[in-house]
Amino acid sequence: MNIQEDIRKQIVQELKINQASQCSNVVVCYHSFYHNGAISLVLEYMDRGSLADVIRQVKTVLEPYLAVVCKQVLLGLVYLHHERHVIHRDIKPSNLLVNHKGEVKITDFGVSAVLASSMGQRDTFVGTYNYMSPERISGSTYDYSSDIWSLGMVVLECAIGRFPYMQSEDQQSWPSFYELLEAIVESPPPSAPSDQFSPEFCSFVSACIQKNPQDRSSSLDLLSHPFIKKFEDKDIDFGILVGSLEPPVNFPR
Repeated sequence: MNIQEDIRKQIVQELKINQASQCSNVVVCYHSFYHNGAISLVLEYMDRGSLADVIRQVKTVLEPYLAVVCKQVLLGLVYLHHERHVIHRDIKPSNLLVNHKGEVKITDFGVSAVLASSMGQRDTFVGTYNYMSPERISGSTYDYSSDIWSLGMVVLECAIGRFPYMQSEDQQSWPSFYELLEAIVESPPPSAPSDQFSPEFCSFVSACIQKNPQDRSSSLDLLSHPFIKKFEDKDIDFGILVGSLEPPVNFPR
């Protein structure tokens, strides 16, 4: 299989999932067309970029806002995992899009895998390695719980202001790609500092970032986690935070 054929299949995969998805927390694909050798997608417009754009400006996100973000992402994952039987495989800040209303939606299904049933497993190596679960990096079979690990990594990064496997804010990167992969597979999983965050938040992160996939909570279970429930009736408007930020570069103002 040549690279062009691989890319074509990846695009077709994204089209199939996007156009079949009917969930308010998954970015809508309205149309697609082929012109001059290029495939273009007409996607729902998310005018505030991604969660990566948000944390680039605010550095850290407070727990109430994180609970709102988590709930929306979890609703999207429940839909993908339990209704579409899809492992996203690339949950990361830049694939969680936001708009001025504070809505958060999952996008980029180019590396997603559709399973025959909700109990299926995969053993392919695709996605962004920083947020990959240990079992995927080590080449073991994996299932929906790999997305939960990735979500936990994203949430913890938003809270502490740096990628969780970085030892300090001054550390910009790992000496090598392989050292990072070894740390994810061999080192104890990162956790939220208990002296800086609520017990509910620490518990939520722990429920996601477990080395053993079977020890991770499911997307459905996490929706009823005390951290999510703690802020459900507080009328937290993530749009206020998003609206206070500069629009991403190259976005219409």
